Amino acid sequence: MLKRSLLAAGVAALVVAGPVPAAPLTLKVLGQPAGSGLIAQKMEQPFFESLGAAQGLDAKVEYRPVDVAGIPDSDGLRVLRSGLFDIVSIRGPQVSRDEPSLLGLDLVGLNTTFEAGRRNTAAFFDTVDRRLQERFNAKLLGLWPAGPQVIFCKPEIAGLQDLKGLKVRVGDQNSANFMAGIGATGVPMPFGEVQQALARGVVDCAVTGPSSANSAGWPEAATTVLPLALQLAINGYAINLKTWNRMTPEDQTALQEAVAGLSDDIWAYSEELYEDAMRCNTGAQPCTQGKPYALKRAAVQQADLATVAAALTSTSLPVWATQCNAVAPDCEADWRRTVGALQP
Repeated sequence: MLKRSLLAAGVAALVVAGPVPAAPLTLKVLGQPAGSGLIAQKMEQPFFESLGAAQGLDAKVEYRPVDVAGIPDSDGLRVLRSGLFDIVSIRGPQVSRDEPSLLGLDLVGLNTTFEAGRRNTAAFFDTVDRRLQERFNAKLLGLWPAGPQVIFCKPEIAGLQDLKGLKVRVGDQNSANFMAGIGATGVPMPFGEVQQALARGVVDCAVTGPSSANSAGWPEAATTVLPLALQLAINGYAINLKTWNRMTPEDQTALQEAVAGLSDDIWAYSEELYEDAMRCNTGAQPCTQGKPYALKRAAVQQADLATVAAALTSTSLPVWATQCNAVAPDCEADWRRTVGALQP
């Protein structure tokens, strides 16, 4: 009788109290390197640290830059697949060895303007998303540019012809192939090591965006910047599918829309940063968001513009297509059907 009374009391208590609310979801976010520049510092990190409250998500967010976590930035997709982090700020050039379709977003000679980059990344978004879901158990949430990738050199240069015989730090294999085509040696190297490598002569030149170079102090070890855009360094955000599937439909929609909004904001901010950082790096005014330096700004020659434009069809696309088709037989066909259809 006593047991029945206790059982009845327990059931009654559950009915009165109702179901136990689910614990808030914890989202571990692996971000861009802490020293990579203002996009990470002023856009990405504040966004994720305030994500739950700002978007009404029932989630607690733990944000950590990839270099602070002690993880190579080239391992972003593997980390995502493992579930060690729920959301990863993907460094497109660095992880493209693991998923070649990402490089199809930003082949050398493809995105020579922000407008072209917007158009091309939108066209290839679904293909990359499908590849990440199939191979890395991850969903693509957004894409954005670090900014035009230009050339910083310790020796003075006037144009691409002066890179012949020099060692040039590059962000991916596609740009390494381009450098080989003009007689230079492309050297893959983590971003955080480049400033010292330039200072010590390990490399003669290095490719990155002007804002990132300014934040990392590259102008202290260089003399010249050649503002010839090779790529836009397309990065992005992706979430582990196991985490995604644990979220309510309402939270999924809120997260998707929030990250899409962040990506749009970064597109605009990246263009603003490029102009300001070029002024800062070369001692021009106004310089409002970076440190002033006094690099020589080499004039971009028409011949160099033509060389970069021609590289898309002569080198970048054919070499990449071979690599990507080896992983996914329909890779090149998908690119030509989407991005290729937009080209002049």
